Amino acid sequence: MTAILVIFGAAILAYGLLSLVLAYLAQQYPRRPVVDPPDWGRTLDTRISAPGGGSLEVWRIEPEGPSRGVVLLAHGWGRNRDRMVRRARHFGRLGFTAVIHSARDHGRSSPRRLMNAVKMAEDIEAVLGWVGEPVLLYGHSAGAAAAIVAAHRRPEAMRLLFLEACYAETEEALLSLYRWFNRPMGALFGPAIVFWMNLYYGFTLQAVSPARLAPEIPVPVLIIHGAEDRRFPLAFAEKLQRAFAPGRAELFVAAGAGHSESSLSPDYPGVVASFIERHLDPGSPALPAA
Repeated sequence: MTAILVIFGAAILAYGLLSLVLAYLAQQYPRRPVVDPPDWGRTLDTRISAPGGGSLEVWRIEPEGPSRGVVLLAHGWGRNRDRMVRRARHFGRLGFTAVIHSARDHGRSSPRRLMNAVKMAEDIEAVLGWVGEPVLLYGHSAGAAAAIVAAHRRPEAMRLLFLEACYAETEEALLSLYRWFNRPMGALFGPAIVFWMNLYYGFTLQAVSPARLAPEIPVPVLIIHGAEDRRFPLAFAEKLQRAFAPGRAELFVAAGAGHSESSLSPDYPGVVASFIERHLDPGSPALPAA
């Protein structure tokens, strides 16, 4: 009996330690930067101060003609500013200045341990300060969650909000992500990883969930989601839409698209252009055709 208890205790200890290591690794890896520099307009490649020291790499791409405002684009987990170039190109065609940065610990921005959506939101706020005017804010995946946090903190700096491949509840999203990565491992270790993260962050994961912040977002929102997203299922986007004030958020579902493919949909350019035309300030100039 004693031997059984020792074995059981050792197994529990091993499980706890392994899940703790996995919780750390989940916030460090993977990093999959891409290379896709802007190929339109006039590009400024610069660095700005990052929160807490260090710097962020930033592109500012001016359109060929007069600018109709600024769109700030935030990439998702493990990526970099290049990942948002494809999306920014659509806004450039509509006459907007595109500003794209790499979050800390991503791309060639400064290192920062234990990054998360809230810290990515801090980076967005740093770029907002550098831009110096209200923006159209566009986030993808974790960058979309960060965009909601930034919009909640800085509503005066927002004109429109675009959320691609976002989720509603943080804990639910993490568990879904781990199961997508490896179903058996995610089912076995996912709850423990979420527990360790909650413990480290003072059990605040749910408090910064997009659905918890959504009711206080004051600007029009376009939620963009792939119908075949396996990391964050479409039900997450539908739940997030319901969390906003009635009529505040629209949902575009890209048929056949996965987590990062909605911007490849043939309907995407028209949906984005229509949303902008309907919701920008009444005094704004009319947009050119995409």
